[in-house]
This record gives sequence, C-alpha cells and structure tokens, in this order.
Amino acid sequence: MLHGGNLDFLVVDLPPGTGDIHLSIMQSLPLTGAVVVSTPQTVALADARKGVAMFQQESINVPVLGIIENMAYFTPPELPDNKYHIFGKDGAKHLADDLKVPFLGELPLLQSIREAGDIGRPAALQEGTEIESAFTEITKNVVEQTVRRNSALPPTRAIEITTMAGCSAVNK
Repeated sequence: MLHGGNLDFLVVDLPPGTGDIHLSIMQSLPLTGAVVVSTPQTVALADARKGVAMFQQESINVPVLGIIENMAYFTPPELPDNKYHIFGKDGAKHLADDLKVPFLGELPLLQSIREAGDIGRPAALQEGTEIESAFTEITKNVVEQTVRRNSALPPTRAIEITTMAGCSAVNK
C-alpha cells in the first residue's frame, strides 16, 4: 500500500516481456497507461510489439501512451556532432507508426548515463546536456499523452482474471 498523499505520477519500470509480473501489476493497480521502451533491434522490437498487444487485449485494455527508443544512437564524447546507429535506426519510431501509437522520443547510448547510474545520480539531472534535453522532451510527451488519455477515457480499473483457460501447462 502506498502512503504519503496523492500522487501525480507513479512510474513502474518493468522488465521486457509479457510475463507474470506484468499481469500481477495490472491486477493490483488501476493503470492509467503504459509506455513501452525498446531498442532498435529486430528482436527487441518483436518483444515491444508483444507488449503493446498485451496491453491492448480486450480483457486488459490498458491504453498505450506511446513507445520510446532507448540506445537509439551512440555519440562519442570527442565527436559530439556524430551519431552512430549501432543497433539500427528508427526501429521504435517505425513500430509506433505501424501500431498507430505515439512515438515519445529517443534516448542516446552515452557513457555518462552509465556513469551517473553507477554513482546514484539520475542521468536526467545532467543539466545542460543532450541527455537532459532527451529526458525533458520524453517527459513532456508522456505528460501530454497522459492528459489526452485522461480527457478522452474513463479511469482504468485493475484487471480481473476470471478464467485460467489457456494457463495450464498440461493439456487435459
């Protein structure tokens, strides 16, 4: 149980996939929406596609606020104007277009993100940097999509599992 007053936002970072933890969260909390994060690789995009499909199932019906592309490109510190698309280019953007959900932005692959995480300082607090700009833009887009969702749809309810059909490991 959460205590501490009313929340404007509660962000829950889940591992990739469509497993038990996702269903448990959706059974425990009425989710306003889901943001799916993917890298540009084909395998990661397939997982992201499955994640979007899971949230959009009629029995689950959690609005997908959009898709973010992580590790979109690499920019070496000594060449700040260069972008190397190590894992592919615009994969999550194309997926968002295909699925007709908003593309919320992209995050670069930067050593400073890892270094900030290693010392417990969120990368988004790196003032005056490319990463701060990227996180600010994505945050604005998520808030915008949340406001749109809340003005267009009623509050989401926690899902109820009413049947275990298809869940058994043994065919009867």
